Amino acid sequence: MPDQQKIVPIKNNYKEGQNLEFGPWLSQASILIVDDEPGIRNFLVKMLKPRCKEVVEASNTKEASLALDKGHFDVVILDNIMTGQSGVEWLVEQRTIGFFADAILITAYADLETAIRALQAGAVDFVLKPFRSNQILNAVARCLDRIRLRRENFLLRYELEANSNEDSQHNRLIGSSKAISEIRNTLERVAPMPTSVLITGESGSGKEIAARTLHSLSDRADQPFVPVNCAAIAEDMIESEFFGQLKEATSETLGRREGLFSYASGGTLFLDEIAELPLNMQSKLLRAIEDKKIRPVGSEREVPVNVRFIFATNADLPLEVEEGRFRSDLFYRLNIMHIAMPPLRQRRGDIKELAEMFVEKFSRELGVQSLPLTKTVLDGLSKMEWPGNVRELRNFIERSLILGAYPTQFQTKNTSTEDLNSERMDKVEKRHILKVLETSNGNRAEAARRLGISRKTIDRKCAQWEV
Repeated sequence: MPDQQKIVPIKNNYKEGQNLEFGPWLSQASILIVDDEPGIRNFLVKMLKPRCKEVVEASNTKEASLALDKGHFDVVILDNIMTGQSGVEWLVEQRTIGFFADAILITAYADLETAIRALQAGAVDFVLKPFRSNQILNAVARCLDRIRLRRENFLLRYELEANSNEDSQHNRLIGSSKAISEIRNTLERVAPMPTSVLITGESGSGKEIAARTLHSLSDRADQPFVPVNCAAIAEDMIESEFFGQLKEATSETLGRREGLFSYASGGTLFLDEIAELPLNMQSKLLRAIEDKKIRPVGSEREVPVNVRFIFATNADLPLEVEEGRFRSDLFYRLNIMHIAMPPLRQRRGDIKELAEMFVEKFSRELGVQSLPLTKTVLDGLSKMEWPGNVRELRNFIERSLILGAYPTQFQTKNTSTEDLNSERMDKVEKRHILKVLETSNGNRAEAARRLGISRKTIDRKCAQWEV
């Protein structure tokens, strides 16, 4: 993913003057109340409804199960002693078939055995009757903080993996060429709409920057932007990474893990290298896009999701369809709004602005002296083909600043100096490529993507260096 940017933080989306005594997330929460006593339900509804996005009530566990089948809830407030099935029994049952929300158990019986059983069933808080409104509101606020922290920790892991060798500075398209201006206008037009977008282009041409721009212009800008490189996830892990899973349960604990679709809820899910998705996963992705629901691995229940999809690839998808490597129905579903990113060689007028930005950025970050972009240097840059596009230009500027000089073709130095610089460049190149390979865990395809070069180039270099 070129010119990577940190995952968009989840901002405090609350109205000015709103009471923040119980945290900024309460106004965005969906709550399910399960209690067979009408008086308790009415009390909880009157207390929570003015403060929350959605409050749904159920008078028994059967109604609660139906509510979970229909919608997503952040927190479930559950009475333990009810007619028929107890709250703990229902909670254990729901965890085994697919229930990911945090649960707060309320009960009038404060015995240790009930508390232990509730925790083993997956309850995260325990409130005794009779309770005050502040006790419930504080318990809900703790749940929401825990959910937010869990989500951000999960997403930060992807950010660190994706950005280990990527530019994290700008989140906008740089350049004033006609091609980029037209793309910028298209992004502004499509941003307010929920339509999925397919972005194509060569590696390093700025597909993720276009996706981030689209997200920042949309009404989801305050929610997560989650970039996922489909080629970097092991095939046997893709489904659980996307949709989550119910871990194997023991007699004492019930484990569960949500996936990227759930953690991106309300925001944008950017699936890069979509052509690398295995065929069996393509059919499941198509269903998730169509139905807006996912089924976590091992779950019997489908979970509704609310995400905007942006897809990207440097492959020729019609050719992939023709050769049977990509499903035609998925291609037609993705190809509603298509944005083709031009290679850098087709927007040479933007090279000066991009180079100036990279010189300023890396001279500051590396603590080295800036190098002037003279006419000779700019002419030389404009004549290069840039197969790695913007990412290759960025790497070129960074290497030059490290060496303290541009390559010999941009200089008028003597031969010995040229040879020395050439030798130093080769060493820096080797060190740089090997470092990226190391951070990619030896995955040459991923390293090539991060470097903005082809996989064949990586293979040739490694054979040359005997690594």
